[in-house]
Amino acid sequence: MSEPTDDGLYRDPDLAQFYDAANTWGVDFDYCMALATDAASVLDLGCGTGELATALAQNRAVTGVDPAAAMLDIARKRPGGHEVTWVQADARSVRLDDRFDLVLLTGHVFQVFLTGKDQKAALSTIAAHLKPNGRFIFDSRNPVLRTWENRNRRNSLHQLDHPQLGRIEAWNEPSFDETTSILTYENGYRVLDTGKVFSASAQIRYTPQDELADMIESAGLVVEKWLGGWEGNPYHPMAEEIIPFGRLA
Repeated sequence: MSEPTDDGLYRDPDLAQFYDAANTWGVDFDYCMALATDAASVLDLGCGTGELATALAQNRAVTGVDPAAAMLDIARKRPGGHEVTWVQADARSVRLDDRFDLVLLTGHVFQVFLTGKDQKAALSTIAAHLKPNGRFIFDSRNPVLRTWENRNRRNSLHQLDHPQLGRIEAWNEPSFDETTSILTYENGYRVLDTGKVFSASAQIRYTPQDELADMIESAGLVVEKWLGGWEGNPYHPMAEEIIPFGRLA
């Protein structure tokens, strides 16, 4: 597979600048904040632009790991960014000299790993950084729902407000490979004031819940509960999300 940093959406500063405007937090942010209440230390793998990591760092030690320098540049500059230890590294291979009370992979970061081998490597990283009583949580979209179907540039077109560039148009155009379960998608942005267009493609993998369960077990981890959404509802076959919450075996 390609390195995650090959995705221009995250690697290219011209594209990374749109990430926060296009990806707003919601109940997932609130759930993780509540989950970390009793955690003295948190590892945020795939921390992106660092909004969650900096919020968590107000009351605890937080390390944010991401492979994309452009994303980490934004993270370091945000208010409170100096409170976080930022590490540019790949979640499949990073090994820090530390263990944590809570390890997070939010924003569907797990799906950027496009093979079972790479997903297992990311799970091994979680196991390597958990304290004996630590907990982990991550999210992955449920492939059964096939939410990419019938989505195209025309029907996904919408407008966003960018703090520096003003009003922008945004769109998403996906293409799914049934043989690999990999979705290739283009995200595009047009600045309405100038007409300038920015776009790039990226890939994610959709993994069924039973396959995830086997990989998690083989990594030496135990799932205490499966959630079907960040509202806290239990997982079921038609749930929007696949969210394992667990610990070391």
